Amino acid sequence: MRNDQRKPHLLSYATFSRRQLFQVGLGATAAGVLLKSGIARAATKHSPLGTFPAGVKSDSIFVGGVMPLTGPYSSSGKDMQLGFELAVKHINEGSAVTEHIPSLKSHKGLLGKKIKTGVADSETKPNPAIQAATRFIRDDKAIMLLGGVSSAVSIALEKLGQREKVIFMVGNSGSNDTTGKDCQRYGFRSQLSAYMAAKALAPVLAKKLGKNKKVAYLTPDYTYGHSVLDSMKAFTGKEGWTVATNQLAPLGTTDFSSYLLNIANSGADVFVNIAFGADAVASTKQAEQFDILKKMTYVVPNISQFQAKELGAKVMGGVYGTQAWWWTEENHYPLAKYFVADFEKANGYKPRWGASEAYLQMLVWADAVARAGTFYPISVIKALESGHKVDSIYGKVWYRAGDHQMVRPVPVVVGKKPDEMKGKEDYYKIVELVPGEKTMPPLKATGCHMPGYGA
Repeated sequence: MRNDQRKPHLLSYATFSRRQLFQVGLGATAAGVLLKSGIARAATKHSPLGTFPAGVKSDSIFVGGVMPLTGPYSSSGKDMQLGFELAVKHINEGSAVTEHIPSLKSHKGLLGKKIKTGVADSETKPNPAIQAATRFIRDDKAIMLLGGVSSAVSIALEKLGQREKVIFMVGNSGSNDTTGKDCQRYGFRSQLSAYMAAKALAPVLAKKLGKNKKVAYLTPDYTYGHSVLDSMKAFTGKEGWTVATNQLAPLGTTDFSSYLLNIANSGADVFVNIAFGADAVASTKQAEQFDILKKMTYVVPNISQFQAKELGAKVMGGVYGTQAWWWTEENHYPLAKYFVADFEKANGYKPRWGASEAYLQMLVWADAVARAGTFYPISVIKALESGHKVDSIYGKVWYRAGDHQMVRPVPVVVGKKPDEMKGKEDYYKIVELVPGEKTMPPLKATGCHMPGYGA
């Protein structure tokens, strides 16, 4: 379907206007042929790369979503899917949010094309995720991929994107490695890194809980867990906090009793649970049985989207941590209010940060495409790397070119107790909304060695 989306400027490829062609003695037929030839050259000025131009030859484009719909992170994956689908609807049909983004304002679709999608289950495992994404690239000529949640999955997908020259917008991933040693030219991450979360959280913990605390950690034994552990130790160490014990548990653990017994006997003042998703819920329930939550202050550096709903405010009330986004940010950022209202109307609950990350990534990518005037991946990447600030549900956001980490606010939150809640989904109070610029690691410290555009 066509619409009124402005087309890329063609004068550099078709140098003469129709009037100028007549002035130099060309008739209507010759003028028309030359103009069409110029337009054709403009449409095909780039050599094939990845799924371009094969993926943009029809009146629609395809974007593939790869998310955990089963496995320990499935609740986050389903939330992400709903945010992804709402973003596509808003781009295709227009919305109050897109009306506030100049490049997308008053347009339905993207560069005159509708977006079609497919969603595949990563199973919270890298191999199924890679297989699904490869099918989207091979069979559907996906012009972009979006998804993740598990950092291991997200890193694997951005490496696939680099190899296949298809942009991957990371939906969720907290590991420092995602935009650190595993950074990719074709991968962009909007979620705050473990470093950013810990840098924002540690001063709040010291202020609220005190300095010189002994800490017991429960850590998922993969890239995400190790990143969060290292960052938390580094920043809480500056506040005099020391490690009493660190218990490493495999992703997908169901029985945490041996780890929790060691934590219960560690003499720690604070229990920091780095587990995420279903693992976070299961380990918290079991920690209650060991009376750990009565003896120690509970901290969750990266609070899962539905952790409070599944555990209840009695458990999560008073718990400090960060989230990538919380729906009451609608009180800070006008566009978030539109997003929350549309999402709740469509799905019957307030969006969590899995949904917000996918929604944000889709709109920031669409803005870059519209500004570039093409789906050619290198041009889109350069538009994303330009430092252009986009009005969003997170306020103004942009990517740092050197590592493709989004510069965005970091919400430090504390769980509300039952008598503090003003509604059934009013689980958290935002203690501090830390500007992204204050939490970003020095580029040299990330370990990112960005591959080339054609590497």
